[in-house]
Order: sequence, then structure tokens, then C-alpha cells
Amino acid sequence: MAKVSKNAKTNRQAQEGSKDYVKVITAEKSEVTGSYQFRKKIIHKDLVKDYLDKKSK
Repeated sequence: MAKVSKNAKTNRQAQEGSKDYVKVITAEKSEVTGSYQFRKKIIHKDLVKDYLDKKSK
């Protein structure tokens, strides 16, 4: 009897849309301390440009 891979047990159809999302990491400088904080957000890949334009304003 063949051994079944752990990856074979996952539901591939449920993960199909997950390739449309990306993680966006932005650096924000604190006005009080001058240090940088990194903000992470997962958004749809079609909305990345709009998100970054909004953040820069």
C-alpha cells in the first residue's frame, strides 16, 4: 500500500482563489519617536495600486 502525501489531503479547489491575494507591507514613520513601523495587510492583487496611492497621500 502506497503512502499518501500530506499535500494530497488538502482541498485544492478551496485554495484556488487564494492566489489572487497578496501581502502588502508598508513602512510608516512615527512622528513622535522617528522610528519606523511596518504595517502588513492582505489585499486582492487588483487593488494594490489603489491601496498604495491612498497610503501615500
